[in-house]
This record gives sequence, structure tokens and C-alpha cells, in this order.
Amino acid sequence: MIQYIEKKYIQKNSIEKRDYQVNLSNQAIKENCIVVLPTGLGKTAVALQVIAEYLSKGTGGVLFLAPTRVLVNQHYEFLKANLTLEDISLITGEDPIQKRTKLWSSSVICATPEITKNDLNREIVSPEQFTLVIFDEVHRTVGDYAYSGIAERFENYSVRLVGMTATLPSEKEKATEILTKLRITSVAEKTEDSPDVKPYIQETNTEWINVELPPELKSIQTLLKLALDERYDILRKNGIRLAEQQSLSALLRIRQFVLNQNRRSAKPLFTAIRIHYALNILEAHGITPFLKFCERARAKKGAGVKELFEVDPNFTRAVHLAKEAQSRGIEHSKIPKLKEILESVPGKALIFTSYRDSVNLIFNKLTEMGVSAGILIGKAGKTGLKQKAQIETVQKFRDGLFQVLVATRVGEEGLDIAEVNQVIFYDNVPSSIRFIQRRGRTGRKDTGKLVVLIAKNTIDEKYYWIGKRKILAAKTMGDKMTKVLEKNQRIESQKTGLDAFL
Repeated sequence: MIQYIEKKYIQKNSIEKRDYQVNLSNQAIKENCIVVLPTGLGKTAVALQVIAEYLSKGTGGVLFLAPTRVLVNQHYEFLKANLTLEDISLITGEDPIQKRTKLWSSSVICATPEITKNDLNREIVSPEQFTLVIFDEVHRTVGDYAYSGIAERFENYSVRLVGMTATLPSEKEKATEILTKLRITSVAEKTEDSPDVKPYIQETNTEWINVELPPELKSIQTLLKLALDERYDILRKNGIRLAEQQSLSALLRIRQFVLNQNRRSAKPLFTAIRIHYALNILEAHGITPFLKFCERARAKKGAGVKELFEVDPNFTRAVHLAKEAQSRGIEHSKIPKLKEILESVPGKALIFTSYRDSVNLIFNKLTEMGVSAGILIGKAGKTGLKQKAQIETVQKFRDGLFQVLVATRVGEEGLDIAEVNQVIFYDNVPSSIRFIQRRGRTGRKDTGKLVVLIAKNTIDEKYYWIGKRKILAAKTMGDKMTKVLEKNQRIESQKTGLDAFL
């Protein structure tokens, strides 16, 4: 017989009582902590229990942050359905300032980070109002992301800070930054192997499918690599130390050094960076995204653009061959493979791609093949989807109005669509966090399937090995963070006299 959570402010018989969720919420109630729980196991239910506890104290408001409008709306709807409180508000950048000023006085607020940071800076809302702040997808609290600015504003206030994520970063520096910025004292982690979690885990079968680039793409790839080799040779002759293996990230790292101390290398460096991007897009996404990138790069102008697009024999030939291939309907060998994969598993599918031009291409090709599909992209740019359209798209997909949803990064975090039978990575990602987020969109209520498409001898293969290494590192990060926090607490407890006072 199912047992339900019995707690003030939580609707009766609405939330199933799961021991691991209760234990995680109890820890988050007591101290600033990061809750790490695999996708689909109810992080929001954990948050709900912490929220109910803080509402019972009656000492201040609750702020629930999430990085996308779709996700914030999802949390808002969940809290509206499961809290007995009416005083719950949703705040995003699409609300005018007068409306937001009123909404900020609510007891529970679900909001996006950018508008929260801005309104804290404008002093429309004060940190004093809140006794609990929840950072969903807390792994984003690095660098200058809005979460960092918000955490800074709460530095001198007595407020409980709780982070939630499906996976921790694989890099020690990022993990340390999160712990410091949110003044975290513990990591409350459950994995798929935790005994109290295992009964609720649905299996996700992963299949890696290799595809060969068509001959037309291989010819373009060869020309782009020749153009790239030429720039690497010039950079080395100019005294720039570069590893034998070509790396876009290595070039991006030396930009400032070149601009400050080796100006003659600026043109070959920035041209090499452009060629890297063009090559990666061609290899992972196909002809049309490659040509769209070239159009934008040419329009932006900048160092070496004219030479690249008008003089360089290898690059200009590559663009010419791409236009020829496009006129003959050639795109990428992943496209026909998609239809084959979709037909092999009945039901709903979610296709992820990192590139917006790729979303449009996949959508158009699936539509031509008679597959009903929808698009989920962010709001930026002329073609972006506003918050309302994003929410409507997700709801239509849930309601079965189309079979396949093609999404960019906006669909990776927290998207709750219970009946997705399979997730397909059109491109691979060199990030443990993004891989785990994408994978977590399937296998939520039944066995799920994950398919990763890899074009042989391309950036897809490099990302496969980088991702594998990072996933292994991320798995042990919780233990490492816990050891650091315990050591810090021991040092604090041993301080006496003036040390303790300071």
C-alpha cells in the first residue's frame, strides 16, 4: 500500500513517501547542502518537503530558482498542485516591472536567475525577505552565471541555501567554486546504486551508433583540414607553442596572449578558430548548418574573414562543394539513420542537438519523411521561442500532438515528460553534466532507450572519449567534496581563543 507524505502545507495523498527523499530533505532543512539525485527520482519532491518545513516556521519567504522559463513554469505548476498555499508566484523576464514589484511579496516565488539578480540589484526585492533559497541545476553556479551574483547578495543574511542537481561537475575547480559561493556544509547524495533508490530506478539501455560521412562531406572535411593545417604552421612559425593534436579549446585559451604579445599571429589564430567551428559543424551536423555558419561568419567580418572566404583555395573550394551537395539534397548520414531509429522504437522520442540550425534541418527532414515533430529552442534571436511558446510546445508533446521533439540545450535540464520512450543525441557532448541531463529525459516511468549517433573520424569521436572521462570523474566528486567539507569542519572545531573569534 502506498504511503503519502503527511506534512503541514503539503496536499494530503499527493506525494508518495519515499525514504530517500525524506532523508535528503531532512539534511537540506538542517544545513546548506547540495542535493544530488539522479534524474527522474523526484528532486522537486525533496524541494517541496524543505519548502513546507520553512513555511511552517513562518519566518520568511521561499525563493525557488531554475535556469529556464520552461523549468521554472514546471516547478510553479508542481508547487501549485501540491502545496495547500495559494500565495505562490511565477516571475520571469517577460513580466513588466510593475507586475514583478507586486509578485515579489508572495510567500513562495519561482523565478529565473537573471531577472532575480537584476531585481535584487534594483532593490525591487530584498534578500531579507527570504529564509530559504533553492538553486535548481546548481552545477551552473560557476563563473559569472546569475546564480553566482544571487549567492553573493545573500552572503550576509541568515538564509538556508539548497542546491539541487542530477550530477556534480567533473572538474575540482568548479566543484570548489560552488561549495564556496553557496557556503555549502554538506553534500546529500544518492546514486542509482543506493539501496533505498534502487527499487525506483528504471533501466536505460544505451546504444552507440556509428555512421560514415558521405563521400561529399569527406571531400569538404579534407579541404577544411588542409586550410586548418596551414594556419597551425603559420602560428608555429610565429613562435606559438601548440601541441601536435589540433584543439579548438587550446586556441581559445591563447587569444588574450596573442592580442597582448604576438599581434602578428592574430589573423591566423582567429581564422583557425573559425575553421575549427566550421569543421566541427560540418562533421557533426551536416551541409546546411555548415553553410549557415559560413554565412554568419562572413557577415560579421573581422580578422582574416575576407582572405578565408575569397582567397583561400581550400576553404573557398569547400564552400563551393557544400553548395553543390546541398543542391543535390545531401546533408548528413545521420538524417536517414534517424528515421530508422525512430521506427525501431514505438512511442515518443526526444532528439537533442547543440546547434539551432541543426534543429531546423532535422525538423524539416523528419516532416518530409512523414514523421510528426515539434521544436523546442531558447528565446534568443529572431527565431527564438518565447516562454509561452516553449511551454505550449512541451505540453503538446506531452499530449501526443506530435511524436518527436527536436530540442537544443533548453530541453536538457529538468524537462519532465514521463512517457519519452527514447532519447537520441544527434551530436555528442564533451560534458558529463549535459550527457547525464540529456539521458535523464528517458527511463522515467518505464525502461528507456538512449541512442548516441557518432560520425566516424570526426569531432563526435573525440567528444565521446572526453565525455567518458568526465563522467567517471563526476561520479567520485560527491565523495571528494564531502571529505573536503568534513576536513574544514574539523579545522574549525579545533580553533580556540583568538582564532575562533576571528
